[in-house]
Amino acid sequence: MFLSFRLNLLESAVDALARSGERRSVLPSHLATGLRGERAAFFWLRHRGYLVVARQWHSSRAPGDLDLIAWQGDTLCFIEVKTRTTRAVAAAHFAVDASKRRVLRRLARHYLRQLPRRATQSADPRPSGPATRFDILSIYFEQDQPAAFEHYPGAFGWEEAES
Repeated sequence: MFLSFRLNLLESAVDALARSGERRSVLPSHLATGLRGERAAFFWLRHRGYLVVARQWHSSRAPGDLDLIAWQGDTLCFIEVKTRTTRAVAAAHFAVDASKRRVLRRLARHYLRQLPRRATQSADPRPSGPATRFDILSIYFEQDQPAAFEHYPGAFGWEEAES
């Protein structure tokens, strides 16, 4: 209970600092919304017992970034955060299309290769690495509503499904 209180207090402080910085920021609104969503996702996952080990992780060898990387027990989760201010157009998780999934898989391979004590450096990280999964976390910041979270654990795998 005390840990939850401390986490809530930390989240409030980080949000307050971020809001004061956003007023002076020149970021386009969609990027500011995305950063706000990633902060909210970090705390939402922490409240659920995830151990977040990286935020906005990128490789010098591949374009893009992994929004959040976290452990849930013995499973390493690569979490793509999608933030929207409305549900009117389309559900946020639909933005993770085949092209985006390829980018995320490539980045996850790079991440896994740099972990210590990898028995093999093959292109397929599964045999010798930790259990992994790809999650999507959709966050909606709709006006006059509390933030809404939709979590899709194991939203896609290492291989693209045949249609």
